[in-house]
Amino acid sequence: MKIELRAEKKVDDATAKADTGKTLSEWFKVLDSFGGPAKGRREIGSHLNDTYKLDPWWSTTLNIEYEAAHKLIEKDGKPKGYMICATKTIKATPEQCYAAFASASALDAWLGPKNKLDMKEGGLLENADGNRATIRKFNPGKTIRMTWQQADAATDTPVEVKFQPSGAKTTVMVMHDRLQGREQADGLRRAWGGALDALKAVLEK
Repeated sequence: MKIELRAEKKVDDATAKADTGKTLSEWFKVLDSFGGPAKGRREIGSHLNDTYKLDPWWSTTLNIEYEAAHKLIEKDGKPKGYMICATKTIKATPEQCYAAFASASALDAWLGPKNKLDMKEGGLLENADGNRATIRKFNPGKTIRMTWQQADAATDTPVEVKFQPSGAKTTVMVMHDRLQGREQADGLRRAWGGALDALKAVLEK
């Protein structure tokens, strides 16, 4: 899975002003007046969406960059950061979709070349694209949890894959969390989206 760490837009005052009518610092003052970080992500996101009609990219960006400006960190010393979610509905059973993640030969067909996979708790996934992750937990046909360890792309970040049945189809959902910056968030959203497109093409051919 090729990953290009590139944000869709620059996260700076000039771009924010052009797109939203206010600079980052002006938006941060708006959020300070609203009640500050204590309001939490959900209320702040709703305020930006409902009151100011911002598009999702900017409401999410302002919300998370506001936390960073206030130096809010988690127990590991890093900001909570961004979470991305990529989904694809595929004409296959949850078991078939899960199986596409569960062996190196299956991964070769859609994730990238020359995969190696030890499908056990603590086992390693790696391939020629540089993708690397440690398997944490898995429930066949339902979920896979990993820690992403690719050195140049969001190392030590959690990934969860869910397989949700929907009639004769399955929705495959990849959630990648704790991404530190828009470059990682947008880059991995594109990469996982492209990978799921490839998975759908393989399973539906």
